[in-house]
Amino acid sequence: MTSPDVHAEEPDLASLGALLADRTRASFLLALLDGRAWTATELAHLAGVAPSTATSHLNRLVAGGLLAEERRGRHRLVRLADPGIAEMIEALAARAPQRLVPVRSLTAARRHRAVSFARVCYDHLGGSLSVAITDAMTERGFLAWEFGPTLTPSGAAWLTDLGIAREAAPHVRTCLDWTERRLHLAGALAAGLFHHACHESWLVPAEDSRVLRLTDRGRDALRQNLGLREEALGKASNVSK
Repeated sequence: MTSPDVHAEEPDLASLGALLADRTRASFLLALLDGRAWTATELAHLAGVAPSTATSHLNRLVAGGLLAEERRGRHRLVRLADPGIAEMIEALAARAPQRLVPVRSLTAARRHRAVSFARVCYDHLGGSLSVAITDAMTERGFLAWEFGPTLTPSGAAWLTDLGIAREAAPHVRTCLDWTERRLHLAGALAAGLFHHACHESWLVPAEDSRVLRLTDRGRDALRQNLGLREEALGKASNVSK
C-alpha cells in the first residue's frame, strides 16, 4: 500500500483553465499577442473595465505565469511571459468556438476585417495574407511538407535573393490561424520574413492595434516575389500608400 503522505506531480490543467475562463482576462491575452508591453490602463480601456479591475486580473495572470511584468519609471507594464505562451494562446484561439459579438459601428466592422486580413501574431504575420503567403511558398516549391513544413534549397536561395539574413537551418513551424482556420507559417523563418516585410515597408502597423496594413510597395513585392493574386492582397481599405 502507498502512504497518503506520498505525492506525485502532474499538470494542473484545471488551474490553467481557471485563468483563461474569464472574458476580461481572455481579451487581455489576445491583445498581448501583438508582442508589446501594455499598461493596466491601456488594457482596462480595451476591455471596458475599471483600472482597478484590470489590475486584479493582471495580478492573477502574472501569478499564474502567463504574463511577465516590467517597470518603466513609475509605470508597470505587462507582456506575455514568453513565446511559448503566445503559441498556446494562438492555438487555443484557433480551436475555440466562435461567438457572435456586437459590431456597433462601421469603424468596428472595418477593424474586424483588417484583423482578419493581416495582424501581428507575436513575432510573425497572421491573417489571410499570411495563409496566402504560406500557400504561395508551397506552390513555388519553397516549402516542402513531407515531414512537416521544411524550407527547400530553392526556398533558401529565394531568401538569399530577398536579402534576408537566415540561420543555416531556420526553424519552420505552423500556427493554425484563428480567423482563417488554416495554417500559416511561424517559427524563425516566419519571423525573418515578417521583420523583412516591416523593414522594407511592405507592412506598416496601425496605431495602437495588432492590425498591419499592406502598402502599395508591399503589394508589388508580393506580386513579384510570390505571384500573389489580387484576391489574396486584400481590398483597398487594407492598403496604405
